Amino acid sequence: MAGKNSFFESEEVKAFNEDIQQYNLGPLWNAIPDLMNKTPDTGAEPYLWKWETIYQKLMEAKEIFTPERGGERRAIYLQNPGLTDRKPWGWGSTTQNLYAAVQLILPGEKAPSHRHTQSALRFITNGDGAFSTVDGEKMYMNEGDFLVTPGGLWHGHGHEGDEPMIWMDCLDIPFVYSIGGTFFEPYPDGLQPAKKPDNYSSHHYEGGMVRPITHREPQVAPVGKYTWAQTKDALDSISQYEPDPYDGYGVEYINPSTGEQANPTILAKLLKLPSGFKGKAHRHTDSNIFTVYKGSGYTVINGQKFEWSKGDYFVIPSWATHEHVVTSSEDAYLFNVSDQPIMEKFNFQQEEAYEENEGHQQITSVFEPK
Repeated sequence: MAGKNSFFESEEVKAFNEDIQQYNLGPLWNAIPDLMNKTPDTGAEPYLWKWETIYQKLMEAKEIFTPERGGERRAIYLQNPGLTDRKPWGWGSTTQNLYAAVQLILPGEKAPSHRHTQSALRFITNGDGAFSTVDGEKMYMNEGDFLVTPGGLWHGHGHEGDEPMIWMDCLDIPFVYSIGGTFFEPYPDGLQPAKKPDNYSSHHYEGGMVRPITHREPQVAPVGKYTWAQTKDALDSISQYEPDPYDGYGVEYINPSTGEQANPTILAKLLKLPSGFKGKAHRHTDSNIFTVYKGSGYTVINGQKFEWSKGDYFVIPSWATHEHVVTSSEDAYLFNVSDQPIMEKFNFQQEEAYEENEGHQQITSVFEPK
């Protein structure tokens, strides 16, 4: 192997490689080690963003960026430091396939409607009284609610309450951009008016896993809003049993007309990690973004300890070994999104348990947030 490597570094090979570049040709013999990694290497890094910093910057942004000044969305996205140089569209992303941001809307504001090929979702973390209009349905949003906006649907926001409202956005922007599928269209006249009764879809599925007889055919988004109350009831119900050794108690948001995930390319889950929970370590090919809705604890990612509390966000890249620990006296609730549907569609999804030290990593360092 040493001789082979020295051959590729010889002057003869270097000269030939440089020669063919003028014809827009490249040497595969040199490129293979970088192209064919033995394990996934997306360039994304584990990282954690503290709520205090995010909130401070959103409050500063509200004095500068407003819908009236042409800012469609007052949102700050989570830039993965490992992907700063891998952003061909000119902006950043949180993982190689997903983009996450934190959005603020103030009382009385309206964010104009638009639509795009990217799928979007949002998880409400702070405040009440705002609404989203999706495909002609006006849905009021409360803390802990999950809203889905599959690609191609008109959507916009407004706020009829009396306090700032903040939520997490997640879209598959990097994935759609990388395969050349990006289309965007603004709504012709600001915010799309409602064509259905308020909270129409949620009322149709109040019964949970039963569906109206008029919804037998698969639909893109039969439920636009999944309430915190229903989600918490589901988590409390399964909490009478033993938790998953890696992720505690968790539920996925699904499309009730198909049984698949609510968004075609993004899997969304809410995890309940009971007080004192100490999960085992594993890794998988899907990359994950978390926001801490309640509780505090830490996650060990590739030996590094990331301490989190309410409002924080953190990212676990593809094939990074990780485990969760809860340190608060209250249960922890983590909202979690991943690109698992993409990986499964292309048969790339794999998972592997960490077998050493009874399934727990040695902590080698502690992450220091900026």
